[in-house]
Amino acid sequence: MRILHILDHSLPLHSGYTFRTRAIMKAQIAQGWDVRGVTGLRQEDDAPAGVFDGLTFDRTSPLTNTKKGLREIAEISAFATRIDSVVEAFRPDILHAHSPVLDALAALRVAKRRGLPLLYEIRAFWEDAAVGNGTGREGSLRYRAIKALETLAVRRADAVAVICEGLRDDLVSRGITPEKIMVSPNGVDLGMFGKPVKPDPALIRRLGLDGADVVGFIGSYYDYEGLDDLIAAMPALVGARPKAHLLLVGGGPMETSLHAQAAASPVSERIHFVGRVPHEEVERYYSLIDVLAYPRKKMRLTDLVTPLKPLEAMAQGKLVAASNVGGHRELIEDGVTGTLFAPDDPAAIARALAAIFEDRGHWKERRATARKFVERERNWSSNISRYEPVYQKLAARRPQQDR
Repeated sequence: MRILHILDHSLPLHSGYTFRTRAIMKAQIAQGWDVRGVTGLRQEDDAPAGVFDGLTFDRTSPLTNTKKGLREIAEISAFATRIDSVVEAFRPDILHAHSPVLDALAALRVAKRRGLPLLYEIRAFWEDAAVGNGTGREGSLRYRAIKALETLAVRRADAVAVICEGLRDDLVSRGITPEKIMVSPNGVDLGMFGKPVKPDPALIRRLGLDGADVVGFIGSYYDYEGLDDLIAAMPALVGARPKAHLLLVGGGPMETSLHAQAAASPVSERIHFVGRVPHEEVERYYSLIDVLAYPRKKMRLTDLVTPLKPLEAMAQGKLVAASNVGGHRELIEDGVTGTLFAPDDPAAIARALAAIFEDRGHWKERRATARKFVERERNWSSNISRYEPVYQKLAARRPQQDR
């Protein structure tokens, strides 16, 4: 079977989006399928076409002289043209488009023209992601228009995949037939990210973490991640746990304001910013952290979408503490695989983290339980089986001469 993945962006860029794509494509190759990817005009850094980590990607040329207000329409048209040329060369059996909705709209044009089945996979609703990133407002004209386009794309696609039950339930509430939707949850490639490394004594000394109770966050600094609440919780946490330190690894839009907030904190010397690190170095920083904290703010985006990072932390054998929002509740059972605390509440964060450090006697059991959950239910090597019956059903609908 030949699958063409239609993507917003891909490797060599590093993000939760590209790592999920990598995991899917790698697992499908291991299944014996022939896969390829093509990215749209939002691929950053002018990444060339070619092979990255054993995966082949084609690119779409950037637009020139696009009139204001017409960019999205031009993007869809240009991307559809590029997808069509890749289809001509690759001859896929299935088009597998991944959100945002612009990708699906471009893919729908090609699917209709070529008589190919289309699976549309939604990782987050574009309109909600814009609100979470601070570039949109819930209920605005643009928000409602994008939501309508999303619903239209879902209705016209042959099948739909979502990463969690929250997204599935929302689509069903829009009148989409439940049988049309499959859930392909976020997972971890345990072959790449499942072997924790030992803490590096030199790195511990350099960061000033000798003998510390270390809380950490590794990821992107978006407003919805709630890192301002985590920094605000640190004075109370240090008051309860005098050896507490916070280690922040990553970067993003909130970086400047978070640095300023930390500098003004009465416990500023306990808050350490590492910045972005190469992906191959991430495990070194996981090894230094006792508890990974995910204090996401409560909003539609965080209630509907499950993040990937808590699963990576569980795979690394780390304790996880997270805000009690819908996306986290699909991953974390409070008191069993992790700890949930009230969202948007620095005092609740401090109390939850202090309680974890006071309960070291149960750490080994908690870590083992969380790791087994990932191995059993969120391992990409087994998650990939969810796609096969959908692909087979879609491919069987094509006329024999097309196949």
